[in-house]
Amino acid sequence: MTSVPTSFPRIVMTGVGLTSPNGNSLAEYRKNLLAGVSGVSPYEIRYFGKTVAGQCDYDTTKHQSRKSLRRGTRAGSIAIYCAREALDSAGVDLDKVDKSRIGVYVGTTEHGNVETEQQIYEISQYDYDTSYWSHHHNPRTVANNPAGEVTLSTGITGPHYAIGGACAGGNLGIIQGAQMLQLGECDMAIAGGVSESIHTFGIFASFKAEGALGEHEDPTLVSRPFDKNRNGIVVSEGGCLYVLERYEDAVARGAHIIAELAGWHVNSDAADFVLPLPERQNECMRGALKKAGMSPEDIHIVSTHATSTPLGDIQETGAVREVFGDSPTTSINNTKSYIGHTMGAAGSLELAGNLPSFQDGVVHPTINVTDLDPECEIRGLVINEPKETKGVDTILNLSFGMLGINSALIVKKPG
Repeated sequence: MTSVPTSFPRIVMTGVGLTSPNGNSLAEYRKNLLAGVSGVSPYEIRYFGKTVAGQCDYDTTKHQSRKSLRRGTRAGSIAIYCAREALDSAGVDLDKVDKSRIGVYVGTTEHGNVETEQQIYEISQYDYDTSYWSHHHNPRTVANNPAGEVTLSTGITGPHYAIGGACAGGNLGIIQGAQMLQLGECDMAIAGGVSESIHTFGIFASFKAEGALGEHEDPTLVSRPFDKNRNGIVVSEGGCLYVLERYEDAVARGAHIIAELAGWHVNSDAADFVLPLPERQNECMRGALKKAGMSPEDIHIVSTHATSTPLGDIQETGAVREVFGDSPTTSINNTKSYIGHTMGAAGSLELAGNLPSFQDGVVHPTINVTDLDPECEIRGLVINEPKETKGVDTILNLSFGMLGINSALIVKKPG
Protein backbone atom coordinates (compact mmCIF):
# COMPACT_ATOMS: atom_id res chain seq x y z
CA MET A 1 0.00 0.00 0.00
CA THR A 2 1.28 3.46 -0.90
CA SER A 3 1.79 5.68 2.15
CA VAL A 4 0.82 9.35 2.06
CA PRO A 5 3.89 11.58 2.54
CA THR A 6 3.90 14.04 5.43
CA SER A 7 5.65 16.70 3.33
CA PHE A 8 5.16 17.13 -0.38
CA PRO A 9 8.01 16.89 -2.91
CA ARG A 10 8.76 19.54 -5.53
CA ILE A 11 7.24 18.87 -8.97
CA VAL A 12 8.92 19.87 -12.23
CA MET A 13 8.18 19.83 -15.95
CA THR A 14 10.73 17.95 -18.03
CA GLY A 15 8.96 17.59 -21.38
CA VAL A 16 6.28 19.27 -23.46
CA GLY A 17 4.40 18.15 -26.54
CA LEU A 18 1.77 20.21 -28.30
CA THR A 19 -0.24 20.93 -31.38
CA SER A 20 -1.89 24.30 -31.80
CA PRO A 21 -3.54 26.15 -34.68
CA ASN A 22 -0.28 28.04 -35.25
CA GLY A 23 2.39 25.48 -34.43
CA ASN A 24 3.07 21.79 -33.85
CA SER A 25 6.08 22.13 -31.57
CA LEU A 26 7.00 24.50 -28.79
CA ALA A 27 9.65 26.15 -30.95
CA GLU A 28 7.28 26.75 -33.89
CA TYR A 29 4.47 27.87 -31.60
CA ARG A 30 6.69 30.33 -29.73
CA LYS A 31 8.13 31.73 -32.95
CA ASN A 32 4.66 32.48 -34.25
CA LEU A 33 3.53 34.03 -30.96
CA LEU A 34 6.42 36.47 -31.10
CA ALA A 35 5.81 37.17 -34.79
CA GLY A 36 2.08 37.83 -34.33
CA VAL A 37 1.00 34.90 -36.52
CA SER A 38 -2.65 33.91 -36.09
CA GLY A 39 -3.83 30.33 -36.45
CA VAL A 40 -7.49 31.18 -37.07
CA SER A 41 -8.86 30.40 -40.53
CA PRO A 42 -12.16 29.94 -42.42
CA TYR A 43 -14.08 26.81 -41.46
CA GLU A 44 -17.29 25.09 -42.47
CA ILE A 45 -19.14 22.39 -40.57
CA ARG A 46 -22.25 20.36 -41.31
CA TYR A 47 -25.60 21.99 -40.40
CA PHE A 48 -24.01 25.17 -39.07
CA GLY A 49 -22.28 26.34 -42.23
CA LYS A 50 -19.43 28.79 -42.67
CA THR A 51 -17.57 30.25 -39.70
CA VAL A 52 -13.97 30.43 -38.49
CA ALA A 53 -11.97 28.11 -36.25
CA GLY A 54 -8.51 27.30 -34.99
CA GLN A 55 -7.50 24.13 -36.85
CA CYS A 56 -4.44 21.95 -36.24
CA ASP A 57 -2.42 20.36 -39.04
CA TYR A 58 -0.05 18.05 -37.15
CA ASP A 59 1.23 14.83 -38.73
CA THR A 60 -1.44 12.36 -37.60
CA THR A 61 0.53 9.32 -38.75
CA LYS A 62 3.77 10.25 -37.00
CA HIS A 63 2.80 8.26 -33.91
CA GLN A 64 -0.28 6.33 -35.11
CA SER A 65 -1.23 3.86 -37.81
CA ARG A 66 -4.09 4.70 -40.13
CA LYS A 67 -6.05 1.83 -38.60
CA SER A 68 -5.80 3.25 -35.08
CA LEU A 69 -6.78 6.68 -36.43
CA ARG A 70 -9.94 5.21 -37.96
CA ARG A 71 -10.84 3.39 -34.77
CA GLY A 72 -10.09 6.20 -32.34
CA THR A 73 -11.13 9.82 -31.92
CA ARG A 74 -9.67 13.17 -32.89
CA ALA A 75 -9.16 13.99 -29.21
CA GLY A 76 -7.40 10.66 -28.75
CA SER A 77 -5.17 11.34 -31.75
CA ILE A 78 -4.25 14.79 -30.44
CA ALA A 79 -3.51 13.30 -27.02
CA ILE A 80 -1.28 10.58 -28.51
CA TYR A 81 0.64 13.11 -30.59
CA CYS A 82 1.18 15.42 -27.62
CA ALA A 83 2.09 12.61 -25.22
CA ARG A 84 4.63 11.08 -27.59
CA GLU A 85 6.17 14.46 -28.35
CA ALA A 86 6.34 15.26 -24.63
CA LEU A 87 8.08 11.97 -23.87
CA ASP A 88 10.59 12.59 -26.67
CA SER A 89 11.14 16.12 -25.37
CA ALA A 90 11.82 14.75 -21.89
CA GLY A 91 14.26 12.13 -23.20
CA VAL A 92 12.14 9.28 -21.83
CA ASP A 93 12.66 5.83 -23.36
CA LEU A 94 9.55 3.86 -22.47
CA ASP A 95 11.44 0.59 -22.86
CA LYS A 96 13.72 1.59 -19.99
CA VAL A 97 11.18 2.76 -17.41
CA ASP A 98 8.53 1.06 -15.31
CA LYS A 99 5.39 1.86 -17.31
CA SER A 100 3.18 0.82 -14.42
CA ARG A 101 4.45 3.87 -12.53
CA ILE A 102 3.41 6.41 -15.18
CA GLY A 103 0.05 8.14 -14.89
CA VAL A 104 -1.88 9.89 -17.66
CA TYR A 105 -4.15 12.81 -16.70
CA VAL A 106 -5.87 14.65 -19.54
CA GLY A 107 -8.15 17.64 -19.04
CA THR A 108 -11.11 18.03 -21.39
CA THR A 109 -14.06 20.34 -21.84
CA GLU A 110 -16.44 17.73 -23.17
CA HIS A 111 -16.16 14.38 -24.91
CA GLY A 112 -18.46 12.23 -27.01
CA ASN A 113 -20.32 15.00 -28.83
CA VAL A 114 -18.32 14.63 -32.03
CA GLU A 115 -18.82 10.89 -32.35
CA THR A 116 -22.50 10.98 -31.41
CA GLU A 117 -23.29 13.72 -33.92
CA GLN A 118 -21.38 11.81 -36.60
CA GLN A 119 -23.17 8.54 -35.88
CA ILE A 120 -26.61 10.16 -35.95
CA TYR A 121 -25.77 11.73 -39.29
CA GLU A 122 -24.57 8.39 -40.68
CA ILE A 123 -27.67 6.43 -39.69
CA SER A 124 -29.83 9.27 -41.06
CA GLN A 125 -28.58 8.15 -44.47
CA TYR A 126 -30.17 4.75 -43.78
CA ASP A 127 -33.57 5.89 -42.49
CA TYR A 128 -32.18 5.88 -38.92
CA ASP A 129 -31.60 2.13 -38.97
CA THR A 130 -29.49 1.59 -35.81
CA SER A 131 -27.98 -1.58 -37.23
CA TYR A 132 -25.63 0.81 -39.03
CA TRP A 133 -24.48 2.30 -35.71
CA SER A 134 -20.74 1.75 -35.20
CA HIS A 135 -19.65 -0.80 -32.59
CA HIS A 136 -16.74 1.56 -31.87
CA HIS A 137 -19.11 4.23 -30.55
CA ASN A 138 -18.92 3.31 -26.86
CA PRO A 139 -15.12 3.32 -26.47
CA ARG A 140 -14.96 6.47 -28.57
CA THR A 141 -17.37 8.38 -26.35
CA VAL A 142 -16.42 7.34 -22.80
CA ALA A 143 -14.97 10.25 -20.87
CA ASN A 144 -11.56 8.65 -20.38
CA ASN A 145 -11.05 8.15 -24.13
CA PRO A 146 -8.22 10.65 -24.78
CA ALA A 147 -6.17 9.45 -21.80
CA GLY A 148 -6.98 5.84 -22.55
CA GLU A 149 -5.85 6.13 -26.15
CA VAL A 150 -2.49 7.39 -24.87
CA THR A 151 -2.05 4.23 -22.79
CA LEU A 152 -3.03 2.02 -25.73
CA SER A 153 -0.45 3.78 -27.90
CA THR A 154 2.38 3.75 -25.37
CA GLY A 155 1.79 0.59 -23.35
CA ILE A 156 1.62 2.64 -20.14
CA THR A 157 -0.13 0.57 -17.45
CA GLY A 158 -0.38 3.11 -14.66
CA PRO A 159 -3.56 5.06 -13.91
CA HIS A 160 -5.26 7.06 -16.62
CA TYR A 161 -8.34 9.25 -16.69
CA ALA A 162 -9.74 12.47 -18.05
CA ILE A 163 -10.50 15.49 -15.89
CA GLY A 164 -13.76 17.13 -16.92
CA GLY A 165 -12.91 20.70 -16.02
CA ALA A 166 -14.68 22.62 -18.79
CA CYS A 167 -12.28 25.27 -20.13
CA ALA A 168 -10.11 24.99 -17.01
CA GLY A 169 -9.35 21.38 -17.97
CA GLY A 170 -5.77 21.98 -19.16
CA ASN A 171 -4.70 23.53 -15.86
CA LEU A 172 -6.57 20.86 -13.91
CA GLY A 173 -4.81 18.05 -15.79
CA ILE A 174 -1.44 19.48 -14.77
CA ILE A 175 -2.56 19.98 -11.17
CA GLN A 176 -3.91 16.43 -10.99
CA GLY A 177 -0.66 15.00 -12.31
CA ALA A 178 1.33 17.00 -9.76
CA GLN A 179 -0.88 15.87 -6.89
CA MET A 180 -0.61 12.21 -7.86
CA LEU A 181 3.17 12.53 -7.95
CA GLN A 182 3.18 14.19 -4.54
CA LEU A 183 1.03 11.40 -3.14
CA GLY A 184 3.37 8.74 -4.54
CA GLU A 185 0.69 7.25 -6.80
CA CYS A 186 3.03 7.45 -9.79
CA ASP A 187 6.67 8.30 -10.54
CA MET A 188 6.02 10.18 -13.77
CA ALA A 189 2.91 11.90 -15.10
CA ILE A 190 1.78 12.86 -18.58
CA ALA A 191 -0.59 15.73 -17.90
CA GLY A 192 -2.36 18.65 -19.55
CA GLY A 193 -5.37 19.03 -21.82
CA VAL A 194 -6.78 18.38 -25.30
CA SER A 195 -9.73 19.51 -27.40
CA GLU A 196 -11.51 18.27 -30.52
CA SER A 197 -14.32 20.82 -30.14
CA ILE A 198 -14.36 22.17 -33.70
CA HIS A 199 -15.64 18.82 -34.98
CA THR A 200 -19.05 19.20 -33.33
CA PHE A 201 -21.54 21.62 -34.88
CA GLY A 202 -23.34 21.87 -31.54
CA ILE A 203 -20.67 24.00 -29.90
CA PHE A 204 -20.81 26.57 -32.70
CA ALA A 205 -24.62 26.61 -32.66
CA SER A 206 -24.71 26.99 -28.88
CA PHE A 207 -22.22 29.87 -28.77
CA LYS A 208 -24.15 31.50 -31.63
CA ALA A 209 -27.40 31.14 -29.68
CA GLU A 210 -25.72 32.73 -26.66
CA GLY A 211 -24.55 35.65 -28.77
CA ALA A 212 -20.99 34.66 -27.92
CA LEU A 213 -19.59 33.46 -31.27
CA GLY A 214 -17.12 35.94 -32.71
CA GLU A 215 -17.35 37.41 -36.20
CA HIS A 216 -15.15 39.57 -38.43
CA GLU A 217 -14.55 39.79 -42.19
CA ASP A 218 -10.91 38.86 -41.55
CA PRO A 219 -10.69 35.44 -39.80
CA THR A 220 -7.37 36.35 -38.17
CA LEU A 221 -9.00 39.31 -36.42
CA VAL A 222 -12.03 37.56 -34.96
CA SER A 223 -10.38 36.73 -31.66
CA ARG A 224 -9.46 40.08 -30.11
CA PRO A 225 -9.56 40.03 -26.31
CA PHE A 226 -9.60 43.47 -24.65
CA ASP A 227 -10.39 45.27 -27.91
CA LYS A 228 -13.38 47.59 -27.71
CA ASN A 229 -14.98 45.93 -30.77
CA ARG A 230 -14.58 42.31 -29.67
CA ASN A 231 -17.76 40.29 -30.13
CA GLY A 232 -17.11 36.70 -29.17
CA ILE A 233 -15.20 33.45 -29.08
CA VAL A 234 -13.33 31.55 -31.77
CA VAL A 235 -13.73 27.79 -31.27
CA SER A 236 -10.46 25.89 -31.70
CA GLU A 237 -8.90 22.47 -31.33
CA GLY A 238 -5.49 21.62 -29.93
CA GLY A 239 -3.58 19.95 -27.16
CA CYS A 240 -0.62 20.24 -24.86
CA LEU A 241 0.71 17.57 -22.50
CA TYR A 242 3.69 17.75 -20.16
CA VAL A 243 5.96 15.19 -18.58
CA LEU A 244 5.92 15.88 -14.84
CA GLU A 245 8.33 14.38 -12.32
CA ARG A 246 9.43 14.84 -8.76
CA TYR A 247 12.42 17.15 -8.69
CA GLU A 248 14.73 14.55 -7.14
CA ASP A 249 13.82 11.96 -9.78
CA ALA A 250 14.37 14.41 -12.62
CA VAL A 251 17.79 15.39 -11.28
CA ALA A 252 18.75 11.76 -10.72
CA ARG A 253 18.15 10.87 -14.37
CA GLY A 254 19.82 14.05 -15.63
CA ALA A 255 16.66 15.49 -17.14
CA HIS A 256 16.47 19.02 -18.45
CA ILE A 257 14.03 20.90 -16.22
CA ILE A 258 11.75 23.33 -18.07
CA ALA A 259 9.86 24.75 -15.10
CA GLU A 260 8.90 24.01 -11.51
CA LEU A 261 5.34 24.09 -10.23
CA ALA A 262 5.19 26.61 -7.39
CA GLY A 263 1.53 26.65 -6.39
CA TRP A 264 -2.05 26.37 -7.56
CA HIS A 265 -5.62 26.93 -6.49
CA VAL A 266 -9.02 25.78 -7.76
CA ASN A 267 -12.40 27.09 -6.64
CA SER A 268 -16.01 27.53 -7.76
CA ASP A 269 -18.22 30.56 -8.34
CA ALA A 270 -21.45 28.82 -7.31
CA ALA A 271 -23.26 31.64 -9.10
CA ASP A 272 -24.20 31.01 -12.75
CA PHE A 273 -24.05 28.43 -15.52
CA VAL A 274 -22.06 30.69 -17.84
CA LEU A 275 -21.27 34.12 -16.39
CA PRO A 276 -18.01 34.33 -14.40
CA LEU A 277 -17.75 35.90 -10.95
CA PRO A 278 -14.78 38.27 -10.51
CA GLU A 279 -14.78 37.86 -6.73
CA ARG A 280 -14.09 34.14 -7.00
CA GLN A 281 -11.49 34.66 -9.74
CA ASN A 282 -9.76 37.09 -7.37
CA GLU A 283 -9.87 34.51 -4.57
CA CYS A 284 -8.46 31.86 -6.92
CA MET A 285 -5.45 34.01 -7.83
CA ARG A 286 -4.80 34.93 -4.22
CA GLY A 287 -5.12 31.28 -3.20
CA ALA A 288 -2.42 30.25 -5.66
CA LEU A 289 -0.15 33.09 -4.50
CA LYS A 290 -0.60 32.05 -0.88
CA LYS A 291 0.26 28.41 -1.60
CA ALA A 292 3.34 29.50 -3.56
CA GLY A 293 4.41 31.85 -0.77
CA MET A 294 4.44 34.76 -3.22
CA SER A 295 3.10 38.30 -3.48
CA PRO A 296 1.66 39.86 -6.65
CA GLU A 297 4.99 41.61 -7.24
CA ASP A 298 6.70 38.22 -7.42
CA ILE A 299 4.74 37.29 -10.56
CA HIS A 300 6.36 38.39 -13.82
CA ILE A 301 3.72 37.17 -16.32
CA VAL A 302 -0.02 36.71 -15.87
CA SER A 303 -1.41 34.65 -18.74
CA THR A 304 -5.09 35.60 -18.87
CA HIS A 305 -8.02 33.40 -19.81
CA ALA A 306 -9.91 36.21 -21.61
CA THR A 307 -11.97 34.73 -24.46
CA SER A 308 -12.89 37.91 -26.41
CA THR A 309 -16.45 38.10 -25.09
CA PRO A 310 -17.70 41.59 -24.22
CA LEU A 311 -18.61 40.95 -20.58
CA GLY A 312 -16.20 38.14 -19.72
CA ASP A 313 -13.09 40.16 -20.58
CA ILE A 314 -14.25 43.08 -18.44
CA GLN A 315 -14.96 40.87 -15.45
CA GLU A 316 -11.64 39.07 -15.66
CA THR A 317 -9.55 42.20 -16.10
CA GLY A 318 -11.36 43.66 -13.11
CA ALA A 319 -10.35 40.66 -11.01
CA VAL A 320 -6.75 40.75 -12.30
CA ARG A 321 -6.56 44.49 -11.71
CA GLU A 322 -7.53 44.07 -8.06
CA VAL A 323 -4.69 41.62 -7.51
CA PHE A 324 -1.96 42.94 -9.83
CA GLY A 325 -2.99 46.53 -10.60
CA ASP A 326 -0.31 47.97 -8.32
CA SER A 327 2.48 45.60 -9.34
CA PRO A 328 5.26 47.28 -11.34
CA THR A 329 6.90 43.93 -12.11
CA THR A 330 3.97 42.07 -13.68
CA SER A 331 3.31 41.81 -17.43
CA ILE A 332 -0.10 40.60 -18.62
CA ASN A 333 -0.84 38.86 -21.91
CA ASN A 334 -3.31 36.61 -23.73
CA THR A 335 -2.86 33.75 -26.20
CA LYS A 336 -6.41 33.29 -27.46
CA SER A 337 -5.89 36.34 -29.67
CA TYR A 338 -3.66 34.08 -31.82
CA ILE A 339 -5.28 30.65 -31.65
CA GLY A 340 -8.84 31.17 -30.43
CA HIS A 341 -10.27 29.19 -27.53
CA THR A 342 -8.90 25.64 -27.43
CA MET A 343 -11.34 24.74 -24.66
CA GLY A 344 -9.97 21.87 -22.55
CA ALA A 345 -6.49 22.44 -23.96
CA ALA A 346 -6.48 26.18 -23.28
CA GLY A 347 -4.78 26.20 -19.88
CA SER A 348 -1.92 23.89 -20.78
CA LEU A 349 -1.41 25.27 -24.30
CA GLU A 350 -1.42 28.92 -23.22
CA LEU A 351 1.07 28.19 -20.44
CA ALA A 352 3.41 26.54 -22.94
CA GLY A 353 3.59 29.66 -25.08
CA ASN A 354 4.97 31.61 -22.13
CA LEU A 355 7.50 29.08 -20.84
CA PRO A 356 10.31 30.18 -23.22
CA SER A 357 10.19 33.57 -21.48
CA PHE A 358 12.28 31.95 -18.74
CA GLN A 359 15.15 31.81 -21.24
CA ASP A 360 14.69 34.88 -23.43
CA GLY A 361 12.98 37.30 -21.03
CA VAL A 362 10.47 38.29 -23.72
CA VAL A 363 6.72 38.49 -23.11
CA HIS A 364 4.56 37.71 -26.12
CA PRO A 365 1.76 40.23 -26.63
CA THR A 366 -1.98 40.10 -27.01
CA ILE A 367 -2.57 40.82 -30.69
CA ASN A 368 -5.53 42.34 -32.57
CA VAL A 369 -6.00 45.19 -30.10
CA THR A 370 -6.61 48.25 -32.29
CA ASP A 371 -8.86 50.08 -29.84
CA LEU A 372 -8.28 49.07 -26.22
CA ASP A 373 -11.50 48.91 -24.23
CA PRO A 374 -11.12 51.39 -21.35
CA GLU A 375 -12.83 48.86 -19.09
CA CYS A 376 -10.06 46.36 -19.90
CA GLU A 377 -7.17 48.71 -19.26
CA ILE A 378 -4.73 47.31 -16.74
CA ARG A 379 -1.19 48.06 -15.73
CA GLY A 380 1.35 45.82 -17.47
CA LEU A 381 -0.89 44.75 -20.36
CA VAL A 382 1.32 43.81 -23.33
CA ILE A 383 -0.43 44.50 -26.64
CA ASN A 384 0.52 44.02 -30.28
CA GLU A 385 4.33 43.99 -29.83
CA PRO A 386 6.55 41.69 -27.71
CA LYS A 387 7.96 43.20 -24.55
CA GLU A 388 11.58 42.70 -23.52
CA THR A 389 12.12 42.49 -19.77
CA LYS A 390 15.05 42.20 -17.40
CA GLY A 391 14.10 38.59 -16.88
CA VAL A 392 11.11 36.31 -16.25
CA ASP A 393 11.16 34.00 -13.25
CA THR A 394 7.47 33.31 -12.62
CA ILE A 395 4.24 32.80 -14.57
CA LEU A 396 0.67 32.73 -13.27
CA ASN A 397 -1.59 30.87 -15.68
CA LEU A 398 -5.33 31.53 -15.43
CA SER A 399 -7.99 29.20 -16.79
CA PHE A 400 -11.72 29.43 -16.08
CA GLY A 401 -14.73 27.45 -17.25
CA MET A 402 -18.51 27.13 -17.41
CA LEU A 403 -20.48 26.37 -14.27
CA GLY A 404 -18.02 28.58 -12.47
CA ILE A 405 -14.81 26.56 -12.22
CA ASN A 406 -11.66 28.65 -11.73
CA SER A 407 -8.02 27.61 -11.75
CA ALA A 408 -4.75 29.44 -11.21
CA LEU A 409 -1.39 27.73 -11.65
CA ILE A 410 2.00 29.27 -10.85
CA VAL A 411 5.23 27.95 -12.36
CA LYS A 412 8.72 29.27 -11.81
CA LYS A 413 12.05 29.23 -13.56
CA PRO A 414 14.14 26.23 -12.54
CA GLY A 415 17.14 26.81 -10.39
